[in-house]
Amino acid sequence: MIVEIGHYALVLALAVALVQTALPLWGVVARDPALMATARPAAFASFALVIVAYAALTWAYMVSDFSVLNVASNSHSMKPLVYKISGVWANHEGSMLLWVSILVLFAALVAARASEMPLRLHAAVLGVQGSITAAFLLFVLAASNPFERLLPAPLEGRGLNPILQDPGLAIHPPLLYVGYVGFSIAFSFAVGALIHGRIDAVWARFVRPWTLLAWVFLTVGIAMGSYWAYYELGWGGWWFWDPVENASLMPWLAGTALLHSTLVMEKRDALKVWTILLSILTFSLSLLGTFLVRSGVLTSVHTFASDPARGQFILGILTFFIGGAFALFAWRGPMLKQGGLFAPISREGALVLNNLLLAALTAGVFIGTLYPLALEAWDGSKISVGAPFFDAVTIPIAVPLLLLIPFGTALAWKRGDLLGVAQRMAFAIGLSVLITVGVWAYTRGGPVAAPLGIGLGAWLILGSAAEIVARSTRGAASLGIAFRRAVGLPRSAWGAAVAHAGMGITVIGIAATAWGVENIAKVRVGDALQAGPYEVRLDRTFVRNGPDFRETVASFAVVKDGREIGRIEPGKRIFVAQTMPTSEAGLMTAGVGQVYASIGEFEDDGSVGVRLYWKPLVTLIWIGSVIMALGGLLSMADRRARVAAPVRAAATGAARA
Repeated sequence: MIVEIGHYALVLALAVALVQTALPLWGVVARDPALMATARPAAFASFALVIVAYAALTWAYMVSDFSVLNVASNSHSMKPLVYKISGVWANHEGSMLLWVSILVLFAALVAARASEMPLRLHAAVLGVQGSITAAFLLFVLAASNPFERLLPAPLEGRGLNPILQDPGLAIHPPLLYVGYVGFSIAFSFAVGALIHGRIDAVWARFVRPWTLLAWVFLTVGIAMGSYWAYYELGWGGWWFWDPVENASLMPWLAGTALLHSTLVMEKRDALKVWTILLSILTFSLSLLGTFLVRSGVLTSVHTFASDPARGQFILGILTFFIGGAFALFAWRGPMLKQGGLFAPISREGALVLNNLLLAALTAGVFIGTLYPLALEAWDGSKISVGAPFFDAVTIPIAVPLLLLIPFGTALAWKRGDLLGVAQRMAFAIGLSVLITVGVWAYTRGGPVAAPLGIGLGAWLILGSAAEIVARSTRGAASLGIAFRRAVGLPRSAWGAAVAHAGMGITVIGIAATAWGVENIAKVRVGDALQAGPYEVRLDRTFVRNGPDFRETVASFAVVKDGREIGRIEPGKRIFVAQTMPTSEAGLMTAGVGQVYASIGEFEDDGSVGVRLYWKPLVTLIWIGSVIMALGGLLSMADRRARVAAPVRAAATGAARA
């Protein structure tokens, strides 16, 4: 009965979403306050109904109701409860229901802030958001129904894909989806503003917190996915340029450009057309990622479905919303008034250059990802585009972009003094160069580009700190006054500095991978291998049982200077429900580096193949990503993001009417 309630709730949610689309948008066009006012309750009703449906599916997983096809295909009665819950979204149908749940959550949050914006804009935004919700609810009900029954019900389910039964995969998809779906709000604001006909600094004030929230979650989601692939797949890398990885990177790059563009629009009422275009483009790339994962055009550990019919349905949704938004933009865009003027050497000018470089990066990743698919669809030819192409395209663009960041944040608005900024940054520049030369001298004979990467990361950290110090000490009579000024700086200033420093930490971690050491060999109990400064010795092998798996483990002692400082225990698991073996890497963190081991099959003579790595500074890649996200949260806590934007008296009066 609970499953049927969930199914009917989805059907009702579709009907409500259609109402949320039609009536408010009709009200916006007709300027009818009564019709526009229906947007808010409809958004709340859609949210409640979809959450009921999601809760019903979760209940079916928790009680192992194998009469539900989705549960029978993706769960098992012996599976731990946490993986029963995460199993809801570890499949195509459940992940799409999670996608829609986050979509209606964002709409409900916008509806909750209705009093802060003009009624026409609010109704237009929720109307567009309702249309997206209706499209995906129709897709779920027609092509991806998670409540489909299986009669007669089997006694046991097939279980979850073993590589997805992991804490990282219990966290990664929801974070990523919040990022993907969060950009739908920026899209709805852009399309709503084109319908509404008013785009100004107030509009940018509304859009920026939602964009920041989506960007923060997407940043953490990508980092979590990278770390999961690093330790779960046993290959020892942190990024593979997999097409589905790229599908998450593209909206992140475009969203980063959108964040900076909305800042210019909010401060200077400029870049209106470009900001609207980026809002549409960022969510379009999120939809593209959804299409790639679920269309069957890719084969990847990340993909959920291989049904071409579903892919065609999503392609239709993608074409309708992207094509419709760009058509509306082409029609209404030329009517937008240009904003304030600024000199090329200014904060605005630096942000424009930042946007152009980010757009070029996005285009490079887009071409490298989609070209092989387009070529195969055109004439059947198959080519592989891998790391050499992406490195050659992205690094020459990323380096000047990262060099620009500290200068851009230090320049004044409207008209800046580049020489003055260089003088203020002299210490940071000199120390960064000194660090580069020092690292090169210390590692002489090693990779040439790695010290440059370390220096670039140091420049981002030191340059971000230098700007905070300069703003705090300018004209300060004492250290106490400077400290009080630093504490009193806007949280957005601190957020930008922290995020940019986090990027610098990630760059250092990436550059240091060039000094990693790999050792591949067959070992028996008592044999030892060298991993950088450590000796790794195989002490024993044993078998242990988990709740729904059996694991053969190789236990290694990590020794330095004759003293054991830790243990790593990579293993091979066989799950009860599925006999596919999975690898579990063994990790020991030493400072910010890691000793990493993965094993192959055990031989009859007692030997086992081991792949052993020493990865100095590798954890900085993910630590920096988390710090970037914390910087975004700090910016969200800024007063401008928490206080409603000013609304003209006329607009307020119309809203009250």
